[in-house]
Amino acid sequence: MSNNRSGVFIGGLMVGATIGALTGLLVAPRTGRETRKLLKKSADALPELAEDLSTSVQIQADRLSANALRNWDETLERLKEAIAAGIDASQREGQVLKRQNAVETRATVAQKVQDSDSLPQHLERS
Repeated sequence: MSNNRSGVFIGGLMVGATIGALTGLLVAPRTGRETRKLLKKSADALPELAEDLSTSVQIQADRLSANALRNWDETLERLKEAIAAGIDASQREGQVLKRQNAVETRATVAQKVQDSDSLPQHLERS
């Protein structure tokens, strides 16, 4: 984010310097001929200034894009790891529940067998 701010700052600095120079030329106590020469020099320098500004903005945009891509890749990797951990935990919990169900089922079957064994004794006593 600071790279983006520095690019904006540099661009603003260049535009401000250009405006300040032009204002200084117009207000300065020079003859018309001298002022026109200075304005011509400044006007000739504007394309270079615009190109420098454009290059600076492009560099900042490339950096920002690279940072965004890197952050996206890191986020995607963390998300994949979290999903894998969730799947593993779910599978382990499923195995624990299966074991608990098997133990409960055996206990229920054993109880029914025990109840069925005691049923004939109750019938004989009656």
